[in-house]
Amino acid sequence: MDALIKQSISAALAHLYDHQVSVDQVELQPTKKEFEGTFTLITFPLARYSKQSPEATGQSIGEYLVAHTDHIVGFNTVKGFLNLVLSENYQLQYFASAHAKGDFTQSPLFLRKPSEELVVIEYSSPNTNKPLHLGHLRNNFLGNAVARLLAAAGHQVKKVQIINDRGIHICKSMLAWQKFGQGETPESAGIKGDHLVGKYYVAFDKAYKKEIEELLAQGKDEATAEKEAPILQEAQQMLKKWEAKDPEVYALWEKMNGWVYKGFESTYERMGVDFDQLYYESDTYLLGKEKVLEGLKRGVFYTKEDGSVWVDLTDEGLDEKLLLRKDGTSVYMTQDIGTAIKRYEDYPGLNRQIYTVGNEQEYHFKVLFLILKKLGFEWAAACYHLSYGMVDLPTGKMKSREGTVVDADDLMSEMHGTAKKRTEELGKIEGFDKQQAQSLYEQLGLGALKYYLLKVDPKKSMLFNPEESIEFQGNTGPFIQYTHARISAILRKAEQLEINASAYDFTALQGIHEVEKEIIFTLSQYPEKLTLSAEGYSPALMAQYVYDLAKAYNRFYGELSIFNEEDNRLQAFRIALSATVAETIKTGMGLLGIDVPNRM
Repeated sequence: MDALIKQSISAALAHLYDHQVSVDQVELQPTKKEFEGTFTLITFPLARYSKQSPEATGQSIGEYLVAHTDHIVGFNTVKGFLNLVLSENYQLQYFASAHAKGDFTQSPLFLRKPSEELVVIEYSSPNTNKPLHLGHLRNNFLGNAVARLLAAAGHQVKKVQIINDRGIHICKSMLAWQKFGQGETPESAGIKGDHLVGKYYVAFDKAYKKEIEELLAQGKDEATAEKEAPILQEAQQMLKKWEAKDPEVYALWEKMNGWVYKGFESTYERMGVDFDQLYYESDTYLLGKEKVLEGLKRGVFYTKEDGSVWVDLTDEGLDEKLLLRKDGTSVYMTQDIGTAIKRYEDYPGLNRQIYTVGNEQEYHFKVLFLILKKLGFEWAAACYHLSYGMVDLPTGKMKSREGTVVDADDLMSEMHGTAKKRTEELGKIEGFDKQQAQSLYEQLGLGALKYYLLKVDPKKSMLFNPEESIEFQGNTGPFIQYTHARISAILRKAEQLEINASAYDFTALQGIHEVEKEIIFTLSQYPEKLTLSAEGYSPALMAQYVYDLAKAYNRFYGELSIFNEEDNRLQAFRIALSATVAETIKTGMGLLGIDVPNRM
């Protein structure tokens, strides 16, 4: 809808001021509710062409548009803002044309042309020493939603993750299992493999702290005690053995990682996220080491007296960064260098590489991208860190080593249970068998969780409130899901009554309600909201859009009748409008990875 308005404004500027302004340069925004109008043009920047005040400029453009177009029938100017009133007939023509295409959001009116741009987006990227937790949920939901949005906006998208399957933290879990596990397995313990390995990561930390206390009691200072704790030194030795491919250590590593991978798979399946390709740190760190040593030979990096390899970024306003330890073992940065290079080898012509990682790693990615640039990779400029804020609970921050983390599996089960309780209290499962009811609880529980985590701007930290997220009123997933179910019930009744909305010409209607116009306008904003959400890497914009649409529909439902409407054409229009809203809600929520029920 706004494309035609922009074309008309561009033509007006050319005629009135003999100045060519491209459609892309015309900026429109929705008119504020307190003023009459649909679209608003800001005229302050245009005054330099008109040589008039912004208000006089708006007056001239408004008069021209009313006189020379059929789709703009009125206007008003408020200082430098030109509010344009669209004709009712144009709005109905617009809706009828889009509705006739079938799925509104898949109409050629709303789809961008496929892009030649190839985008790789990384998300999840867990460590294999513990299960996924609440923070991973925001990461996965965000990364997966951005991937869906980019694909819907016309890009070629590859979803990947790097599995951090090596390093000192992995050896800590392995060593603790060796010392305290007594051969325990996921089968013998009756728990998921990732939870079992995480149990021993916590056990290591407890043993480590106990040894530190003992060393402090012997008169050691804290820094020395932390460094000389026997269990930590054993873990460091295990890491050296792992990099040397010691058969016993390597076999233990493969076994325990195998437990974790099996656990991750079931968690990902329940979360509804997937990947096109997996990368493993145990592979990519070797390429990273190779490139670091090449850079050392070329003078890009340097060694210190102890033999460790560093990069000096002080000229770029940063500091020195360790790349290889004195014993030759690699660090996170080493594997990230290798991973980035490997992806560009796997996907020739890659245009963008997006890393979905928490904001505590912002410095890390600044360093990574600078190192890649220093190594001579021009594509380093196309790497982007999708930084997001941390998720806290009312009880405070989570700590993996202390076992205070909220496991993703436990939280999803808790949300399922909360949805069950709330749904049964509200009596929304009448006529459901047991399996159907369980499916609904899962849809509502996961929908509430995903929506709550995605509706907040990714850059912001947030407090997750499980009870608030499951409410059926307000800006929540269940409210939107219930709106879709309500519309589905209306459409089923229309089908039973054999009302064929497609048989009517909606453009012949006159005097449609303001809330109906509001819905048509909101529907027309779908392509713009999709583009903004995708290019801004912000599912929060799509979440707000779907909520606004659901809110407008509920106002429509409360103020207007459908099946008691005597005008058959108007009744058919309202059914068609309802169907289009349902399609758009389903599509928008689907881009967030959220299913919507047809019955509640």
